[in-house]
Amino acid sequence: MKKMKDMKWFLDAHYGLFIHWGLYSLMEGVHEGKEIPYGAEWIQKNAGIPVEEYRKLADRFNPVHFDAADIVSRAKKWGMKYIVFTAKHVDGFAMYASKVSPYNIMNTPYHRDPLADLAAECKKQGLMLGIYYSQNQDWEDENGWGNELDFKKNEEKDFPKYFYEKAIPQVKELLINYGKVGLMWFDTPYTMPIELCEKLRDVVNSLQPDCLINGRIGYDLGDYREMADNEIPVLPYNKPWETPVTLNNTWGYSRVDEHWKKTDEIIEKLVSVVEKGGNLLLNIGPDGLGNVPEGSIAVLDEIGAWLEKNGESIYSAVCAPRFPYENRWGKITVRGNCLYLHVFRYPDFPYEILLCNLQQRVKKVTLLETGEELTFYQSYEIARNEYRFRVILPERKEGIPCDVVVRAECETDNLSFVQLV
Repeated sequence: MKKMKDMKWFLDAHYGLFIHWGLYSLMEGVHEGKEIPYGAEWIQKNAGIPVEEYRKLADRFNPVHFDAADIVSRAKKWGMKYIVFTAKHVDGFAMYASKVSPYNIMNTPYHRDPLADLAAECKKQGLMLGIYYSQNQDWEDENGWGNELDFKKNEEKDFPKYFYEKAIPQVKELLINYGKVGLMWFDTPYTMPIELCEKLRDVVNSLQPDCLINGRIGYDLGDYREMADNEIPVLPYNKPWETPVTLNNTWGYSRVDEHWKKTDEIIEKLVSVVEKGGNLLLNIGPDGLGNVPEGSIAVLDEIGAWLEKNGESIYSAVCAPRFPYENRWGKITVRGNCLYLHVFRYPDFPYEILLCNLQQRVKKVTLLETGEELTFYQSYEIARNEYRFRVILPERKEGIPCDVVVRAECETDNLSFVQLV
């Protein structure tokens, strides 16, 4: 009988840190004086850089400012519960000590294994480690998918040779040499044959049976659904899922992309994801020296401060029931017998928010941050079969947070809403 994986840590976490970092970080999103669009981590392909030229970046890759202990410590401060690190991205360069291929970080002036440092710090500081590995695309290997500038057309390549001689052995290295791995994050399976995807799944399950596999392994073989980049489903999704999100418009470091999302925008995205039962994997892209961009730090510090006060409404929350109406004032998360009303659009006088068709009786309503009790009313109109739950918020003041969280404690934890028929 197949062993069921323990997904509780993932379902409770709801918020993780993605780290996109590699040789591309040295190029900073620019080639020959021009900004290259569509992701700084894809600059080799999008700028048409020959592999022999791109390889030379390894000769000067020396990220002496990279500090695994500091990044893990910051991730905890920011409220993240797990970290996913790009061990090998589509360019084929291994950001760890690989014995399978010499194209790795140990053959750079840095000559240090950042994944080993991150793994040790995650274990020490209590965060779960996840590893990104590009199983299909590899622009350095002549048989890997994607590089048709230097090598044959994809359909003419001996892909199984790359898969069995590089991809599978490297995945084994990652699962054997870095302790407990919480999840393997695969990407861009494209046209990979299902039997190879099944082989990859079996390798992961045989070496680390509790290691989760994300949906981009392909063919619904993963343990959870990976949504499209920067996308949130419209409706609640009652299976485990995750969405990866950028803080600006790129995953890898770009010195020309300063389009940082605002703190309130990310908080609302996080709440929306949790309301619908998912996890938000929020990205940083360190530069070529290993520094995290100040624009990222500023936003993440503010989100972390919000979570320190309001994390109860996020961690261990479950997928909320379907609501019969849009809530004009904001969104709702659910944990146990409590509803958390996230007020992103604070009402004018008389400062009332309305939630329709909640059937359960509410015992107590408070502001989550301060514990201040709030006045509330519940009523039922038999002719329209409509329940109403109204909360009176404090008078609006200057400097009000972007999200005021109201905690409504119900008599039971079997929360349900009367649906429209």
